[in-house]
Amino acid sequence: MIVKVFVLLLSVLMFSHGAAAQNKPPKPRARDLGVPFEGTPGRLNAITDVAGVEVGQVTLVSGEGKLTVGKGPVRTGVTAVLPRGKNASDQVFGAWFTLNGNGEMTGTTWVEESGFLEGPVMITNTHSVGTVRDAVIAWQMKRQGKTFQPWSLPVVAETWDGFLNDINGFHVKPEHVFQALDEATSGTVAEGNTGGGTGMVAHQFKGGTGTASRKLDATAGSYTVGVLVQANYGGRSGLMIAGVPVGREITDLMPKEVPADTGSIIVVIGTDAPLLPHQLKRVVKRAALGIAKNGGIGGNSSGDIFIAFSTANSGAGKEAGVINLLMLPNDRINPIFAATVQATEEAIINAMIAAETMSGVNGNTVYAIPHERLKQVMKKYHRTNE
Repeated sequence: MIVKVFVLLLSVLMFSHGAAAQNKPPKPRARDLGVPFEGTPGRLNAITDVAGVEVGQVTLVSGEGKLTVGKGPVRTGVTAVLPRGKNASDQVFGAWFTLNGNGEMTGTTWVEESGFLEGPVMITNTHSVGTVRDAVIAWQMKRQGKTFQPWSLPVVAETWDGFLNDINGFHVKPEHVFQALDEATSGTVAEGNTGGGTGMVAHQFKGGTGTASRKLDATAGSYTVGVLVQANYGGRSGLMIAGVPVGREITDLMPKEVPADTGSIIVVIGTDAPLLPHQLKRVVKRAALGIAKNGGIGGNSSGDIFIAFSTANSGAGKEAGVINLLMLPNDRINPIFAATVQATEEAIINAMIAAETMSGVNGNTVYAIPHERLKQVMKKYHRTNE
């Protein structure tokens, strides 16, 4: 009887927790605070506005207090971006670019050589890249079975979360990678302290995962550009939000022992515009301009690495026959450039707005950007949509 009562009570508690989570209001985003941005977002204002794109995340948070390597505290995770959902056998055209190379994105040598992105883009912490890479291959082998090609070069990127996370404890396991891939969806993308962005710092405020999109009007082809970032870069003094020097206005709430511009940012850009690899190479460089608008400088110790793909031209990676392709003329590419800059800028700020104050190893604390104070600063400079 006691066991039955305990099980029933546990079930009620689990149900209540799930219901509370479902009823919890969504986290505010930059636009909810009146921050003005240029361009028209898609329905979700996320990379998943690009048809077919799916995102999955696993967030790992446990422990507190003094660092014990292998035990915690744990503040990390993994993020998966699947250009064609779980249909990884249909390759997409891709390109990559590095603004500053103190970081890692595996598989990009082949992206550069072939012009194709084969499979998902994964993002995690610096010391979990190998685990995630190997797990992606295992996932592909299991999913594709006999059709799996005898080799794979997964794209896995990283930023460093060691200020908050037991990064040398290797807490991201293959099963977390499988979960992120298997549970990836085309819906709303969780932002802030989520997935690979769980333990990240941006402009010395709490950073993390963020996303945004732009929908071009009919004259520009009605295409969509979506961006997802893992933001872990930047100094406070240079922080700009919609042209406002927020970093000079909010100078407190600084984490201890986190120098300016130590970290990295990963940017993933997706579009349904029919762009070929050399055009995507031009597009992917524009992510740097979005970062610059927020005050990023590509600091010496920062790994600023970007990848872009196009979901158009399905079947372009087939080995048999001659492939007929569609291509947007270069003279019509400027709206794609602008959308990339705008969505990158907003995705970073969305990551910061959604992030919550977090304490981690040895009590290290990174504070969330204070929403009400930010709104007051924006009003001071007459830059608000409220």
